[in-house]
Amino acid sequence: QVYLAESGGGLVQAGDSLTLSCLVSERSSSQFFKTYMMGWYRQAPGKEREFLASLRWATGDTDYADSVRGRFTISRDVDKNTVYLRIDSLRPEDTAVYSCASDPTPITIRAGTAYYWGQGTQVIVSS
Repeated sequence: QVYLAESGGGLVQAGDSLTLSCLVSERSSSQFFKTYMMGWYRQAPGKEREFLASLRWATGDTDYADSVRGRFTISRDVDKNTVYLRIDSLRPEDTAVYSCASDPTPITIRAGTAYYWGQGTQVIVSS
C-alpha cells in the first residue's frame, strides 16, 4: 500500500510561482514505490482530470503534457520521499485541485488511471 499526501496549495496571484509537494510513504519498509512512476494531475471545476507531468523515481526521467511543458516542472527528492510540481507564471486558468498519483506502469500514469492517489491540494489563482 502506497500513501500519497499533497501539500502546498493555496490562494496565489497571477504571475506568481508555486511549488506543490507530494509526500510518498509505504506501509512496509520495502519502498517499492521507488521503482514506480509518479504523476501530477489537476481537475478544474466542471472539467475532467488532466495529466500534467510524470516522473520515474528510479531515474528522474520526466514527461509533460504539451499544454504545460516549459511552465511546469516535476522533480523529486529521493531522501525526502517527495515529488514536487513547480508552476511558474500562474494564470487564473490554473485554478484547480492538483493531485499526485503513483503506479508501476507508465501507461496508466499517462492515462490518469494510476492505482494510488492522494487527496489533492487546491490551488486558486486570482487575477
